[in-house]
Amino acid sequence: MPRLLDQYGQPLQREVLAEPQTARIGWVTREFAEHPSRGLTPARLHRVLEEAEQGVLSAQADLFTDMEEKDGHIFAEMSKRKRVLLTLDWSIVPPPQASAAEKTLAGRLQEWLDNMPDLDDVLLDCLDGIGHGFAALEIHWQQLGREWLPEKLSHRPQRWFQTLPENGNALRLRDGSTEGAELWPFGWVLHQHRAKSGYLTRAGLHRILCWPYLFKNYAVRDLAEFLEIYGLPLRVGKYPSGATDAEKATLLQAVAGIGHNAAGIIPEGMLIEFQEAAKGSHDPFQAMMDWCERTQSKAILGGTLTSQADGKTSTNALGQIHNEVRHDLTVSDARQLEGTLSRDLLYPLAVLNSGQIDPRRLPRLVFDTRAVEDMASYADSLPKLVGLGLKVPVSWVRDKLAIPAPAEGEEVLSAPRPELALPPALRPTAKPDKAALHYRAVLRNSDGETVYPDQQAIDDISLPQLDSAVQQLLAPLISRIQSGENPDILLASLATAWPELDDSQLQQLLAQAIFVADVWGRLHGDS
Repeated sequence: MPRLLDQYGQPLQREVLAEPQTARIGWVTREFAEHPSRGLTPARLHRVLEEAEQGVLSAQADLFTDMEEKDGHIFAEMSKRKRVLLTLDWSIVPPPQASAAEKTLAGRLQEWLDNMPDLDDVLLDCLDGIGHGFAALEIHWQQLGREWLPEKLSHRPQRWFQTLPENGNALRLRDGSTEGAELWPFGWVLHQHRAKSGYLTRAGLHRILCWPYLFKNYAVRDLAEFLEIYGLPLRVGKYPSGATDAEKATLLQAVAGIGHNAAGIIPEGMLIEFQEAAKGSHDPFQAMMDWCERTQSKAILGGTLTSQADGKTSTNALGQIHNEVRHDLTVSDARQLEGTLSRDLLYPLAVLNSGQIDPRRLPRLVFDTRAVEDMASYADSLPKLVGLGLKVPVSWVRDKLAIPAPAEGEEVLSAPRPELALPPALRPTAKPDKAALHYRAVLRNSDGETVYPDQQAIDDISLPQLDSAVQQLLAPLISRIQSGENPDILLASLATAWPELDDSQLQQLLAQAIFVADVWGRLHGDS
């Protein structure tokens, strides 16, 4: 194999193709999570976050994992945030003004990724970095024929890593040394996700969510205690003077258990009194939990109306605005993931199988994050705008409506020629003179009246059937006049006979005339 350079310009380490880096430090894989969420307090949470800023990530990583496991609301909202990218189409795009070789390479990369059976899992594992600030997937390489391809990409827990105390962005693999081991290029897909600015140790979204998570836990615990005693009377035990510690303990046990067991025994001479039943409301606890969940939704999805509705302030318009904010987050997540996969997956694939290439000319993975416009609105407005002379690029319309350009020889939809609906006398035989047919150009008819070109064309249409249609309509009236009826009787009989007159032929002719006028105006009114 010729001398190859990694994505950072350093010589490629051949051992990365033989075995994964973690195979040499197996002890870290046998560590168990500490679950710092158990008994979490504000003081302990502060210590966990402070340790992470100093480079020790294990406790923070364990806490963030517990948060998604224990808080169903965080899990649901984070799942929406991450899985929306799985619904997007993607493609490998060659660089601008690509050569034939670069286009061929883009096609090969597209084929390799299309054939990866677990690509969706890879994308989902990478997006775990939204909450933690980073996600590391270790590449296991295999050689099939002459091609080097990933056998699998394994997600590694964030607790396996550390950062340098003086540089929170320098991620290292924990190997027992003070500074840790540098990650092998070509051996990892390292997605560093910036949910907010700052060092890698503070860029994760879960750093914002951990405080509402803590407060919500307190509210849930208090609510559980309230529900346990709600409706139970206050129980007071009285013991005589001189009672021993054992007797006092027996009385306390009876007082504590009588609410659940509805029975108990106490020594003679002792007394249990029942006071007024416990009162209160769950509303304060529920208000705190609702506030925490709304805060979590705002931090994860940019709003609350795409995740839950309160029945009071939720409207369709507000929901649409919040959904637009959520689309902005999707675009941001997709752009960051595109850079990671292009650098850490496409570049190694290209170099190992096609030789050294310029990273600046590397084909890129691109997600289709376009928000498709309302096709009905564009279908109504575009013909009008084009009719007014606005020059609209076809590529712009295709991009807005997400309509791909047809491939050569591909079957496409088509509409019949509208001019064929005109009578033969009106079908254009040559390209009309724009100046003569412009709607502002006026003509004079035989009576000296001002008319427009399309109106003159309609006036010139010969409809020989009109006379016969009128005669058929007025035939009953003409026969009555010929019979000598006086005008009063004639008018009365005409009013009675009007619904019975045959005007179907005249209606058909008028409909044809209106249709011809409409088609003529559409064809020539904007010329």
